[in-house]
Amino acid sequence: MNFRELHFARALQFAIQEINNSSDLLPGITLGYHIYDTCASVAMAIKVALQLVNGLDPVFNSNDSCAKFDAVPTLIGNSASTAAISISRLFGPLGITQVSHYATCACLSDKRQHPTFFRTIPSDHHQAAALARMVKHFGWTWIGAVRSDSDYGNNGMASFLKAAEQEGICVEYSEAYYRTQPRSKLKRVAEVIRESTARVIVAFMAEGDMRILLEELSQQSPPPMQWIGSEAWVTDPQMLRFNLCIGAVGFAIPRSVIPGFRNFLLDLSPEQALKFPLLTEFWESLFSCSLKQQIGSSTGMPACDGTEDLRALQNPYTDTSYLVYKATYAVAHALHGIVCNEMRCDKNIKVEPRQVFDQLKRLNFTKNNYSVSFDTNGDPVATYEFVNWQLQEDGSVDFVTVGQYDASQPKGQEFSLSRAIFWYDGSEKVPVSVCSESCPPGTRKAAQKGRPVCCYDCINCGEGEISNETDSLDCYRCLPEYWPNNQKDNCLPKPVEFLSWDEILGIILAAFSVAGSLVALSITLVFYINRTSPIVKANNSELSFLLLFSLTLCFLCSLTFIGRPTEWSCMLRHTAFGITFVLCISCVLGKTIVVLMAFKATIPGSNVMKWFGPSQQRLSVFGFTLVQILICVLWLMISPPFPYNNMQHYKEKIILECSLGSGFGFWAVLGYIGLLAFLCFVLAFLARKLPDNFNEAKFITFSMLIFCAVWITFVPAYVSSPGKFTVAVEIFAILASSFGLILCIFAPKCFIIIFRPGQNTKKHLMGKIPAKSL
Repeated sequence: MNFRELHFARALQFAIQEINNSSDLLPGITLGYHIYDTCASVAMAIKVALQLVNGLDPVFNSNDSCAKFDAVPTLIGNSASTAAISISRLFGPLGITQVSHYATCACLSDKRQHPTFFRTIPSDHHQAAALARMVKHFGWTWIGAVRSDSDYGNNGMASFLKAAEQEGICVEYSEAYYRTQPRSKLKRVAEVIRESTARVIVAFMAEGDMRILLEELSQQSPPPMQWIGSEAWVTDPQMLRFNLCIGAVGFAIPRSVIPGFRNFLLDLSPEQALKFPLLTEFWESLFSCSLKQQIGSSTGMPACDGTEDLRALQNPYTDTSYLVYKATYAVAHALHGIVCNEMRCDKNIKVEPRQVFDQLKRLNFTKNNYSVSFDTNGDPVATYEFVNWQLQEDGSVDFVTVGQYDASQPKGQEFSLSRAIFWYDGSEKVPVSVCSESCPPGTRKAAQKGRPVCCYDCINCGEGEISNETDSLDCYRCLPEYWPNNQKDNCLPKPVEFLSWDEILGIILAAFSVAGSLVALSITLVFYINRTSPIVKANNSELSFLLLFSLTLCFLCSLTFIGRPTEWSCMLRHTAFGITFVLCISCVLGKTIVVLMAFKATIPGSNVMKWFGPSQQRLSVFGFTLVQILICVLWLMISPPFPYNNMQHYKEKIILECSLGSGFGFWAVLGYIGLLAFLCFVLAFLARKLPDNFNEAKFITFSMLIFCAVWITFVPAYVSSPGKFTVAVEIFAILASSFGLILCIFAPKCFIIIFRPGQNTKKHLMGKIPAKSL
């Protein structure tokens, strides 16, 4: 049987005995008391309260039941929240103070409905917050909830569910049961628990309701469960017999030691027990014998023989409670403030209930190192012990305190925890109770339609997005200069790509560029050594040397396209390319015109050559080149090329390239080169069949054909090539057209100079020998 209420009554008796023997508190005044047993009935509690209001003599703890007495100024009780609420609503309008030692319903803190209510036990508002914090601490986000269908259970669970929602905890089900409800309701609640997927259950239940529920569940054990209990049952020793709750955790009122109280409890003889029905029932239950048989009453149990000793037993009765003790001393201090001054106490002063209320509001004292005070809601400072049901070495189960909760601590520091031991699924481990597994970094949570927020799918972050936290609600886009790693949990700087000197493509192109310039210089050297030979003189040696110089620059200008683009290299590469190629084409155009003019000059009476002599040739080359220089100068002045981080072409890397600045300037440079090349091609084509064993026009025609073919195909290739390959295409076009010019125009001459010196004569050049004989 549960003798908790008897324990509370004895604590009140002990406290009043101490107060009456005290010379500091209410000296010279003896406190009296009446103890009523409400039998856990709200109706009985209201009846008792009405008796007290009307000054009727109690039935219990008095021999003259017909006597009248003054209405009591204050009430200590009731233990149950529902009864305490009913009494408070009755006492509140009358101004009678009520101090409860065990009613925890958060609703009792509402001073509009319960203006004269005080208590020495914390409000369930704090316990609910502590439970939610504890559930969150262990990572349990998917739980079940059961409660007593009473003011205690319903209000306590409502506070917990609100706190749980703020902590991001989801509740699969919330069921209520009260011990007087039909058994079918109990079976339905048990079935819901068995079929649930939540592996953690929060039970905000009174001890009697919880015992009935566990008995029902024990008949057909559910899957392994982690139980979380409220203070009403989680430290009740009678619950330890339910093995399915091993490893349970919950919050309990801190255990306190009242000096002398243990001896007071144990100093009970059979004669004293017979004087009070509750003590008689307690004694007979504890020793399984009958005291009443000693006085001739038959109970079916053997008679007690007088050798029974409470000190030899370990039972719930010897567990102390400080709550009633504090409540009794609180009322005594309030009375002391009313009837006593610094000199003496006047027991003739009539104590009004309102005076007790005013004294309790400003009460603040310490007893046995415990502070007693009430806040504006009539509540004490909330402190709890975190209790764990731990399996002992001998196979028994016991309560072990593994943590503390103190609401007076700064926010976030209220909860302290040592090592709790969970006994789950037959082994010692922390259970897992989630609706969905945590989403790792690199993913985000997507709620499942129609289900609680704790039930979700993990969706991979989209392209260019990351999440670097577990259970991230959103993915975040990296800055433009960054790109996610493969796990999509971190933004890394995008690799910067450009045609560098140390990569294979850059090395190959640079090698061809240098090789081409060396070929041009070698040909220049050959021509210089043989500058007096007919084949060099016949092909306008001055323009040939200038052409070789420009080709050397064409080969070398391609090197400016390799390496990290800078402001100066961007301006240099395009302008150098444009000017050197115009210089080159101008020389070729000049040579073509010279060929045409030379054959026109052989016509009798023609003096064409005087209009296109060496001076005019130099002037034409300079004029054509000057136009390109002016175009480049205007381009650089208006909108020059500049280094640019291209992040549009590739999402995962940056292309460091030279932006054209003005696209019109770039295409004007290319267009002018194309115009000169086309004009040169037309003139060379017209002169290709003029008589000569070494008619240079046919080679110029072929070189211009290659040149035009290269640059015509360059345009679409340039536009469509990605990243650094755009630069590679441009270098390839420069090198291909330059090699085309140097091979078509100068290779045949060098072949004759080096390998056919017999053909390097004026007679041969002017003769009618077919070209194929070469």
